[in-house]
Amino acid sequence: MRLGGPLFADASDPERWIAALRQRGYSAAYCPIDNTATDEVIRAYAEAARKADIVLAEVGAWSNPLSADEASRRAALAHCQAQLALADRIGARCCVNIAGSRGAQWDGPHPDNLTEATFDLIVESVRAIIDAVKPTRAYYTLETMPWMYPDSPESYLRLIRAVDRRQFAVHLDPVNLICSPQLFYANGDLLRECFAKLGPYIQCCHAKDITLSGKLTVHLDETRPGLGALDYGVFLQELDKLDPDTPLLLEHLSTEEDYTQAAEYVRSVAQQVGVMIR
Repeated sequence: MRLGGPLFADASDPERWIAALRQRGYSAAYCPIDNTATDEVIRAYAEAARKADIVLAEVGAWSNPLSADEASRRAALAHCQAQLALADRIGARCCVNIAGSRGAQWDGPHPDNLTEATFDLIVESVRAIIDAVKPTRAYYTLETMPWMYPDSPESYLRLIRAVDRRQFAVHLDPVNLICSPQLFYANGDLLRECFAKLGPYIQCCHAKDITLSGKLTVHLDETRPGLGALDYGVFLQELDKLDPDTPLLLEHLSTEEDYTQAAEYVRSVAQQVGVMIR
C-alpha cells in the first residue's frame, strides 16, 4: 500500500510538491491542482509524479449533486464531471465525492437521504457524471458516509450493481461507517466485511480513528490514528491484500505534527502486523 496525506509546505510547482512529499515520506498524494489548470501544468505534475514514483490517489469533487436547488445540483454535476476529467488526464486513481444530501447541509443528514427515491437519484447522478466524461483510467467514487448512501458495504455493492458503469468504484472510509456502539466495538468485523465485499472495487482509503464517549445519547468523534479504537491491525492487513499501489490517505488533522504522529502510528502498526507500506 501507499501512504499519503495533506501537505503544509509550498507545492505551487511540481518540484516543490515532490520535495514536500519526500520530506514527509509519502508515496501517495492528493492531487495538488484542480480542473482550472492548463494542459501544460497538468502534464508537468503528472510527469513529476511518474518520475518520483508517487501515486496520485484522488481528485476531490466535493459538492452536492443531490441538492434540492436545481441550479446548485447542475453546478455540482458539472464540477464533478470536470474533476473526473482532470483525474483521468493527470493519471489519478479516482475522483471522489460524497453522494450528496437532500438537505441544506451538503454533507449532512436529512430525512430523505436514505430513501429509495434518493438511491435512484444517486444512480442517475453517478451515471450522468461518468457518461459525460467517459474516463479510461480514473474511476468515479463515492466516499462511504454514516447518513447517506453508501452507508454500508451492502449498500455500496447495491449501488455498484445499479449504476452499472465500469469506471464506478469504491472509496473506503471505514470510520464514516461506524455510527453505533455495536459497530464501534465490532469494527474489526466491519473492516473484514468491507474488504470481503468491496475489495475488488477499492481505489483509495482514508485513514482516521474514532472514539466513543460516555455522554448520552451516543457520541462518536473522529480523532487521530492511534488515539481511537479502529482496529488498524485488521485495516492494514486487509488493505495489504489489494493492489500494492492502493493509497491510504491521512486526513482531517489540524497540524503538521498531528500528521507526523498519525503517519508514525500507521507505520508502527504495519510493522507489527508484517505488512509493507511503500
